[in-house]
Amino acid sequence: MAATRLIPMHLQKGRFVGQCLKDRTDYAKNDLKTENGEFVSSYECNPDIVDLEFELTKNQYEINTGRGLKEKDVIAYQIRQSFKPGEITPEEANRIGYETAMRWTKGKHAFIVATHVDKAHIHNHIVYNSTNMDATHKYQNFFLSSFALRRLSDLICLEHGMSVIPEKKPGQWQKRTTYPRKSSRRDDIRGVIDWIFENNKPKDMDDFL
Repeated sequence: MAATRLIPMHLQKGRFVGQCLKDRTDYAKNDLKTENGEFVSSYECNPDIVDLEFELTKNQYEINTGRGLKEKDVIAYQIRQSFKPGEITPEEANRIGYETAMRWTKGKHAFIVATHVDKAHIHNHIVYNSTNMDATHKYQNFFLSSFALRRLSDLICLEHGMSVIPEKKPGQWQKRTTYPRKSSRRDDIRGVIDWIFENNKPKDMDDFL
């Protein structure tokens, strides 16, 4: 069973693209979280210099198209893929992450898969370049892409003999916050009447009034 999320990574104000890429990829590859890099795999890039290679592709894209990066442009995407505790090994999680990334990008974007094992739930940080490998196009995010990603991840989990999160009907969804029911003026009057009869026990209508 895997919970997935697709996160666009934007170019931050006042920072160079290389700095932003390095921050994101360094966190994913963190030795303390990946057993000194044992659970880091990659496609068409070197994990040690992945930020430089992503940036080089973007520079080539600007040469090819004449379109440079602007503030808040998406420079990469991250897929977070979290697994149920005790259901999967780090090696299998990394393989599933690699397969998910390959099928999601159709092999057109370089990526790394970093499997974090520092918490009870093993999870993947998959970072792929928003620019494709031939530096002519960028990945086009689309409406409801997160749902499509989840369906792909569920399919791959089933193919590997794992469970999936059951679908819920709209009527079964729960709100994050439950607010108390608001009382009406009539409810307030009824409450007062009940209190009078319970505590004062009026003898007749005049006593009640």
